[in-house]
Formats: sequence, structure tokens, C-alpha cells
Amino acid sequence: MSKPAHEPAILQEPRRHRYLKLIALFKIGKGVLLLLLGVSLLFLNARTRWMDAISDWTADEILLEHSKAVTYLLNKLQAVLAGGTLRATGFLALFYTAVLFTEGIGVYMQQRWAELLMIFATAALIPLEVRHLWHRPGLVGVLILLANCFIVWFLYRVLKRDKPKAHVVHRSELVETR
Repeated sequence: MSKPAHEPAILQEPRRHRYLKLIALFKIGKGVLLLLLGVSLLFLNARTRWMDAISDWTADEILLEHSKAVTYLLNKLQAVLAGGTLRATGFLALFYTAVLFTEGIGVYMQQRWAELLMIFATAALIPLEVRHLWHRPGLVGVLILLANCFIVWFLYRVLKRDKPKAHVVHRSELVETR
């Protein structure tokens, strides 16, 4: 096989491993944050006493009795919380946490299957991020979109460059033993 005339510096051997580890740590960090969010959503939803305390504190802080709009919004929030949406969101966050940890640990250990999983999982989120940016443009959204596009591009180039070795089948020989 012929080597390309110019290979980007980040795809060269020592740097490539460093970037793979940074991407893996980024995914693991996102997983930790999502784990905290999922556990807190499930934990706070199970403790109505805590939710009541938070609601009372909020009512005191924003002078709830003087605002019909805030009263309306808080009533809508209570309806969502009572409907189980928050609990479902917590379970979804925990599921995606498992995916992020699997991707991160696998890529950190330089497993090819984890790199493929990360490409597909990250690329699947890009249309959602573009839609989000279309409706609510902002710097943070652009940075997240760029980071995920970079991750997909980089891992694609790594996988394209490091093709798996062909599996060689060894013919077995019969040996006579006594």
C-alpha cells in the first residue's frame, strides 16, 4: 500500500494516541456528569419532601404570590414532574451514561470496536445538535457541534488508516503420536 503524500500531524503515531486518550477522557467526563444528572433526577423525584422544600424556597425567593406567570409555570412544572417525565429522563440519562462509559473506556484502551461505536453514537447526535442550533443559536452549541464533528472525523481517519489485519487461516496438520 502506498502512504499518502501528507499525513496530518494529529494522525501521526505519538500524537494520535494522545488525542484518542483525550477524546476518551472527554467522553468519560460527559458520562460522569450525565450520571450525576440521572441519579439526581431519580433521587429528587422519589423524595417529594425535598421537592416541596425546593418549591417553597423558590416561592419565597421570587415572591410567587405577586406573579401569575410564575405560578402558572410552576404549576406546569409540577404536572410534568407528577406525570413521570422526570423519572423517564433520569433512566434515559443513566442508559446514555452506560454508552458513554463504554465508549470512553474502550477508546482509552484503544479497542477498534469502541472507536466504531463512538463514531456511530456521536454522528447520530449531530443532526439533533444542528436542529438545536437552528432554533437556539449560541456559542456553546456551536462548540459542542464542532467538538463532535472533530471526534467523528478524527476517529474515521484513525480507523481508515489502521485497517485490521487480514485473518489468516492456518491449515491444521495431522501429526501421528504414540
